[in-house]
Amino acid sequence: MWTRSLRIWVVVCSIVFTIGTALHGFVVIDEQVLARTMELAGASADPSGFLTGFRVVGAVFVVANALGLLALRAGNWLFWVVLAVNAGQAAGVGMVPFEMFQAASETYGWVGVLPSVVTDGGALILVLVMLGRVLAVVRQRRSARGTVLSGGQPDR
Repeated sequence: MWTRSLRIWVVVCSIVFTIGTALHGFVVIDEQVLARTMELAGASADPSGFLTGFRVVGAVFVVANALGLLALRAGNWLFWVVLAVNAGQAAGVGMVPFEMFQAASETYGWVGVLPSVVTDGGALILVLVMLGRVLAVVRQRRSARGTVLSGGQPDR
């Protein structure tokens, strides 16, 4: 699955996503931002319990993103791990309530949403690139086995 350029791209993205996830989970999102998030959302829950859970998830993604640093030497198993981790990271845009971005923006300005935009948006781009690679490999293997005729119809 890997190409040399994809391995390098994954390592660079992993560095950026690891740092961005750590910044978002442990610097940007604090009790003040969470309290404002809950206020904006009309919720009256205690932000400290949510903050602990949020940081546990953040720590898991920091470690998972850091696995991508092994891409220069690891086998195909890591390709699938990186793809899954980044698909989960990209889902963050839809999973994190909009009010959290609004609260972070109110507290820190545009810099407050930058780590999440870079990590989640970048992860989406990386997932699309990796899925493109999967499709290229599948097409190449089908073609190599002679299952595709020049007219594009499967050989029977």
